[in-house]
Amino acid sequence: MWRPERRVTGPERPPLADIEPLNRVFSESFTDRYGRDGLVGVRVPHLNPLVWRYAIEDAGDGAMIWRDEEGGIAAFNMVHRSGAEGWMGPLAVRPDRQSEGLGSLMVTTGVEWLRSQGARTIGLETMPRTVDNIGFYSRLGFAPGHLTVTLVRELGLRRVGAGDRLSRATSVAAGIEACRALTDRLAPGVDFTRELQLTHDLQLGDTSLVFRGSQLAGFALWHAAPLAAGRPKDELRLLKVVAEDLDAFELVLEAAQDAAHGERVRRVAVRCQTAFADAYLHLVRRGFRVHWTDLRMTVREHPEGAVAPGGVVLSNWEI
Repeated sequence: MWRPERRVTGPERPPLADIEPLNRVFSESFTDRYGRDGLVGVRVPHLNPLVWRYAIEDAGDGAMIWRDEEGGIAAFNMVHRSGAEGWMGPLAVRPDRQSEGLGSLMVTTGVEWLRSQGARTIGLETMPRTVDNIGFYSRLGFAPGHLTVTLVRELGLRRVGAGDRLSRATSVAAGIEACRALTDRLAPGVDFTRELQLTHDLQLGDTSLVFRGSQLAGFALWHAAPLAAGRPKDELRLLKVVAEDLDAFELVLEAAQDAAHGERVRRVAVRCQTAFADAYLHLVRRGFRVHWTDLRMTVREHPEGAVAPGGVVLSNWEI
């Protein structure tokens, strides 16, 4: 029986006009994945279009889509680079185009692009229960590492402090440079400048700053815009947290919780890599509860870099 040729073209960078079809592929693919993992009845919602814009613009030339014979999106991979740190996410293949080698193609393309850009760390995150994904990425040269644990804390009523924020700085550019310098001192080569600037420009959230005297000791880049389309604002999500020691980490948490009150949300979510055991246990002692886990995987030749003793550098590898 004759069947039409099934082929794809790409990768190409998606225009912002592709956000709606990207959302459809995202929802269908992850809903299918959860169903195959036994979570029947779970329907993954569409992402907030503004969050998609952040993902596409943050990835830049690393934002990749592949199209089918009719021009529809068959797969996508948002490949991000924060200086020396490179990671992929979200990425998905449309359910009807799986098992054709497209997943391997888009992951290896992402890895090669990050190598060409000079990334020293190349990684991604997947659900620990999804053994198919772990095996798939392992066959492509990724090794499992530590967990990224999402912890949340419900906040009580309290008076809102003013707090130092990037948006209130005399010079946003100088504030971003101070964040870059602190991050580079603790994790050489890692640079969150693009994320800081995009969050400010798109008004997805802000960056809370903590000083010791006149010197920046820590910061938290957070988003308060709802993650899912059509949902109300309900939590403040910390995407990047940098602190020169555990005391500064506590001050950053306090500043983030102040910011949550200022944004009129009653929950703070932190994605903490368990490599930072002291920071993780500190969060638990402070009343944060475990909400979700992801397994961090990195290309064997491109592991995560070292962080200065006592320093904390939490870097979210999800949007």
